[in-house]
Amino acid sequence: MSVRITCINKDSGYHANPHVAISNFGWKNEATGDTGNSTRIDMYNFVNGGGVAYVKDSKGDVAYLIAEISATGTKFVKTKPDGTKADNLLSLPECK
Repeated sequence: MSVRITCINKDSGYHANPHVAISNFGWKNEATGDTGNSTRIDMYNFVNGGGVAYVKDSKGDVAYLIAEISATGTKFVKTKPDGTKADNLLSLPECK
C-alpha cells in the first residue's frame, strides 16, 4: 500500500520551524480513495515496515518518505533528498 501525505500537524502549528517535530500526518491512498491521519510513530512504523508514503507537489514531482532515528533516539520520517531547497513536508498545509 502507498499513501500520499496531504497535510501535517505540528505541536506549535508553525510549519517553517524545523526544530518542532511533526506530530500527525494526514494521508490519502490514491488507489482506493481511503484517507486517514497517523501519528509520527505510526507513520515511522509504516514506512520502516515497508509501506510507501510520499509527498507530491503542484508540478507532480514526488518525494518519498524514509524512516530515521535522531541522535537522541527519536523516531521520525523525512523525505529523501530530491534536489529542491523547499522542505516537502513542512510546505504542506495544517490538517484540520
